[in-house]
Amino acid sequence: MAKVKISDVAREAGVSLGTVSNALNHPEKLRPETLKLINETISRLGYLPNQSARQLAGGATKSFGLVLPRLDHGFSLQIASGAHNEARKHGYDLLIANADNDDILEDHYLRYFMGTQMSGVMVQPMASPDWHPAMTKMPVPIVHLDIHCSEPGYYVAADNEAQGRIIAELAIARGAHHIVVVGRAVFMQLTLRVLGIHKALALHPDIKIEVIDAGEWNTAADGYGIGNQIAERPADERPDFVVGLTDVLASGVVSALVDKGISVPGQVRVAGCDGNPLAWSGSVPLTTVAPPGYEIGRKGVQLLMEQIENKAPAKIKHIRVGSAARTVTAVAAEDINRQELVRPFLLERASTRASSQTDATAINLGAYL
Repeated sequence: MAKVKISDVAREAGVSLGTVSNALNHPEKLRPETLKLINETISRLGYLPNQSARQLAGGATKSFGLVLPRLDHGFSLQIASGAHNEARKHGYDLLIANADNDDILEDHYLRYFMGTQMSGVMVQPMASPDWHPAMTKMPVPIVHLDIHCSEPGYYVAADNEAQGRIIAELAIARGAHHIVVVGRAVFMQLTLRVLGIHKALALHPDIKIEVIDAGEWNTAADGYGIGNQIAERPADERPDFVVGLTDVLASGVVSALVDKGISVPGQVRVAGCDGNPLAWSGSVPLTTVAPPGYEIGRKGVQLLMEQIENKAPAKIKHIRVGSAARTVTAVAAEDINRQELVRPFLLERASTRASSQTDATAINLGAYL
């Protein structure tokens, strides 16, 4: 069977070659009825665009790449969903690669996407205590997701400090006297959550705060073990509010407390801190502060479009000349540090709310959302 050519599509649809080309590369330029006609003709004839020929000709594909560290966390899946919908809005496809928590594989996919002439690449780096951009010279626009960084580049991150502050304010509002924070702050995101908790409690010296610096962030069994330790304490030494730095840890704590006959939230309230829907299947619906992964994915694409369309803002530098301070503008792209912070939101569920309580306290937390 002869290979279908673009000229066959144009002849069959009764349009010009340029119109078919626009349908493939710039569909937003065509009227909906024309685009529908061409797409139907392409499907009927079985035409496949030659992407290899386009790359050999030096053209970028109308696609973005997204490298995720794993596909077993709801946050990453939300990022993918937001990025996909925003990419399609701008006429781009989105290709997703799973690095499977392997930094070598992550670097491989980054280089692969760049080598296939993607129009832009987004990456959610693996969690690391000392992360920095691995590649300083990028052949295509790149945006790093879920990371804070002072080095030049484009970044979109959740406001992790606000996540900690919001959950601490909830504990205060629910009348907590003894708060236990569970988890090792080995990554920047977790460290910022602990910082936010301490800042919120700084004005409440009457509330006891205790940090149990243990437990892998993504292991419910570690949360369960810590929950057992809490349950074995005498009642007067037991906390009345537990914050897991991740939802996985918090869900493990809930399971342990319930198994030991301790009521959640009747005797101990428990909340998570990272909005992971895959950790919400326990017997008690878990309260959490969710970083809007969908919005992070959307903003990642928007920052790619900003670079593609040469709308990147110039970096403002402050210098001192003699005794006078002056402001100068530097337009070098490699000097730009573009950091977008996305505000989290509170999702309060049964693990912190008694059935007799109303939503009044949640309304009072509006200033933190």
